[in-house]
Amino acid sequence: MRLRVAVIDDEITVCRRLKQVLEKDGYAVESFQKAGPFWGRMVQDPFNIIFLDLKLPDVNGMEVLARIKKRYDNIEVIIITGYGSIDSAISAIKKGAYHYVTKPFKLDEIRLLARSAKEKIDLREENRKLRETVNGQDVLKGFIGNSPAMQEIFAMIKKVAIVNCNVLLQGESGTGKELVARSIHRLSPRKNRPFISFNCGGFTEELICNELFGHEKGAFTGASATKIGLIESADGGTLFLDEIGEMPSSMQVRLLHVIQDKQILRVGGNKPVNLDIRLIAASNKDVKKATAEGSFREDLFYRLNVVTLRLPRLYERKDDISMLISYFIEKYSRPFEKKIRRISSHALEILMHYNFPGNVRELENIIQRSVALAESEVIRIDDLPQDLQKLEFNTFKGEGLQALEEVEKHHIAKVLDKTGYNKNLSSKILNLPRTTLWRKMKKYGLLNKN
Repeated sequence: MRLRVAVIDDEITVCRRLKQVLEKDGYAVESFQKAGPFWGRMVQDPFNIIFLDLKLPDVNGMEVLARIKKRYDNIEVIIITGYGSIDSAISAIKKGAYHYVTKPFKLDEIRLLARSAKEKIDLREENRKLRETVNGQDVLKGFIGNSPAMQEIFAMIKKVAIVNCNVLLQGESGTGKELVARSIHRLSPRKNRPFISFNCGGFTEELICNELFGHEKGAFTGASATKIGLIESADGGTLFLDEIGEMPSSMQVRLLHVIQDKQILRVGGNKPVNLDIRLIAASNKDVKKATAEGSFREDLFYRLNVVTLRLPRLYERKDDISMLISYFIEKYSRPFEKKIRRISSHALEILMHYNFPGNVRELENIIQRSVALAESEVIRIDDLPQDLQKLEFNTFKGEGLQALEEVEKHHIAKVLDKTGYNKNLSSKILNLPRTTLWRKMKKYGLLNKN
């Protein structure tokens, strides 16, 4: 990838010299005499390396540095300063600048700093790719599953993450909606900015308004200071609104204006605050159905529903259950100071036949409890919750399976019938002593058939 370099200096000759030498080294270079035009281009297409003069005509260079590092932590900034301002350059490094160069500088010095910054960027990207490779996909940490349903979800997460659009997650409680939202954020260009989560269910309208939108000092009795709301706190990053279907209608209207205008107005305020957020909403209800019924605003639904991901129930991805169990056993064995190695085949069979109304969260709770109670290295049926233990009868005896004695009786009777009840020949076929065969015939009521 050809790295993009910005040169911000009020001296035109400095801009020209740096642009000329850096373009020869293969960089795509743009120069600016003021910070204002630079920010316009930065929003459109972020730069990778920035040469920044601390003395600019429209704004202090330190303010530009602070804003860059706040929004784009992965960009390397090299400070340009006069000899008498070295203290300021050192202060800039403490605030996140990569290095500094003093005027008058040598062009080889510029080339060396650019090359060094590029190596740091390349190394960071290499480490990121390496982390993604570890355990299959580290960026999707928290997800366990090889089932086709989950592989489809993983693929969709990666596709939608790089597109700056709103996402609606649909799925029952415990299916991992917040994990999906965090993974989308972690894979997106916003990954170094805040991820703010809020559950819209179970709160009053006033509380939701105050938490999301914040308030100005004196907005109401007790508002002794200005409070920044969660939406504003997510600026530059991702806002995750869980249980969006529970949001009161008046809050739906306010949220719609935030999405449309990309601005927020604090409670009691009259000055809009500009925003740059990505919105991910989730619900365990069918939001489209709620829209048709009139309990959810149609215009808000279509704003949120740019891309919809439907998360499968655990019962729909049964191939992942044993893998999840192994993961949770390992997760809880260490803090509980247990050495649990596995789950017994009978206990596993019960869990495989259970429908898990609480989905993955319920399975995790079951295994956590079982690990805590297990007295051996194997989780057995007795370690499972009582209601699951009751499933044992249906699981093992209600599917047309016979007890071992019934199988033995049927097999002996079949051999005797085929041999015409020749006990010598039957004992040889069954590999049983004649006396043992006689006892079993007596036990199963087969003697009188001779």
